Amino acid sequence: MARELPKALTDALAARFGDRFTVSRAVREHHGRDESYYPPTPPDAVVYPHSTEEVCAVVALCREHQVPMIPFGVGTSLEGHILAVKGGVCIDLSQMNRILAVHTEDLDATVEAGVTRMQLNDHLRDTGLFFAIDPGADATLGGMAATRASGTNAVRYGTMRDNVVALTAVTADGRVVRTARRARKSSAGYDLTRLFIGSEGTLGIITEVTVRLHPVQEAISAARCSFPTTKEAVDAVIEIIQSGVPIARCEFLDTTSMNAINRHFKTSYPERMTLFLEFQGSTASVAEQAEQVQGIAREHGGSDFEWETKPEERNRLWHARHNLYFAGLQLKPGARYVSTDVCVPISRLSDCLVETEKDVRAASMPIIVVGHVGDGNFHLGILFDPDKQAELEEAKAIYERLVDRALAMDGTCTGEHGIGLGKMGHLVKEHGEETVSLMRDIKRALDPDNLLNPGKVVEI
Repeated sequence: MARELPKALTDALAARFGDRFTVSRAVREHHGRDESYYPPTPPDAVVYPHSTEEVCAVVALCREHQVPMIPFGVGTSLEGHILAVKGGVCIDLSQMNRILAVHTEDLDATVEAGVTRMQLNDHLRDTGLFFAIDPGADATLGGMAATRASGTNAVRYGTMRDNVVALTAVTADGRVVRTARRARKSSAGYDLTRLFIGSEGTLGIITEVTVRLHPVQEAISAARCSFPTTKEAVDAVIEIIQSGVPIARCEFLDTTSMNAINRHFKTSYPERMTLFLEFQGSTASVAEQAEQVQGIAREHGGSDFEWETKPEERNRLWHARHNLYFAGLQLKPGARYVSTDVCVPISRLSDCLVETEKDVRAASMPIIVVGHVGDGNFHLGILFDPDKQAELEEAKAIYERLVDRALAMDGTCTGEHGIGLGKMGHLVKEHGEETVSLMRDIKRALDPDNLLNPGKVVEI
């Protein structure tokens, strides 16, 4: 049931936005769930602004009536970011989807927050440029900035932190903040761009994003390589990174993951510990990179490369990797995931994964292990029966041990999914109470009434 919003607020929003404001149960329920295992928590109403100015209008009305606001992109987050745990109005930015400017000479583009990464890359198709951050889901760029997303290309192109030039955001008091100009570097004041990146909608509502673009490479080749054990596969990755090979993608998939892919996509890949690799550059440099990586892989027990050189073959390979989340669900029909995303220094990656394997083997439920191992980041997808509390508790215990293991190795509890609802305790473990208290001070300074996505990142 929706909470009773102040009638003056609903009347004002209805008058301003017409059919772009709704309290429909079906719409609210759609906006109250993401890809996490947390129970759905619908907002009390949903509004669809079309401009920064309209976002300001929503913020002003909600602030006047002290009603929480939850920014929403497409709902692909994995940490409960968009759940309305304190009720309030969901601000769905998906209709703010205009590409405002592409500056090909400067290798950047400015878009509204509701533009998705695939929409932008489709628009760039004839320019010879592309937007590199690829978290798998066709997420909005506003949401990707808010959660500091990354993905399979991060080993070469970095994360959203490295690829956002400037932002426009609306703060809790209705100010429109433009954090930077398009210059490639600046020393002008505090770095507000990085403050809003990863803030998960708790400090401001991102309405526009200026992102870096990259040239499409002359040659692109992808390959698969399998290994007898996790340690041999990951030790190969460590040597590849430490040798300075500019590999574009380097993904690890365990035997359970490969089995799930074969069952779901009707492929016949070897069901062994596997690396999915991609090389980009000139034809000569791609051949040189591949030769060097193949040599390193063989030294660690790796098989000869199975090449995917045609675009349709590469697309099939990466489509399977990006949709492993859904393929894995078929291993236990009716199950949900507890999904992890720790990241450790590359030198500790093998130790962390080998120790984690012990938990995976001892678990009573299927677990897929997959990772963007080129930058030390990997995931467990722990499949539990949502009707069995004991399975959820077992999954959470595995999760807690993994986070403790990563932190003991000077890693992080979240390489890319963010804090959201479930990792606030982990944030204190990682940074300490003094550092988190400073984060709370920043939150209070920018949002003293705790109206922007309350209950996420830090508890006020």
